[in-house]
Amino acid sequence: MTETFQGDGGTILKEQTSPDYRMDEGDEDRFAHYVPKDKLMEAMVTGTPIRALCGKLWIPSRDPERFPLCPMCKEIFESMKGDD
Repeated sequence: MTETFQGDGGTILKEQTSPDYRMDEGDEDRFAHYVPKDKLMEAMVTGTPIRALCGKLWIPSRDPERFPLCPMCKEIFESMKGDD
């Protein structure tokens, strides 16, 4: 992984050269997470790990309706929606 300084705003972009499929600690947690819709189905079918909005890396394999929503994903999602 390489880090690149971007512009005057102080943004650091991290470029990953190969996928990091190490599972995060706490994989036994039973939460439904927010993930990009376009990647969810592929992850469920192929078993490829996916990164949730909260940063958790896991393989979705269960019906998310059966689990409570991840509090961190919910907080991040709500902050992204803004004050509409």
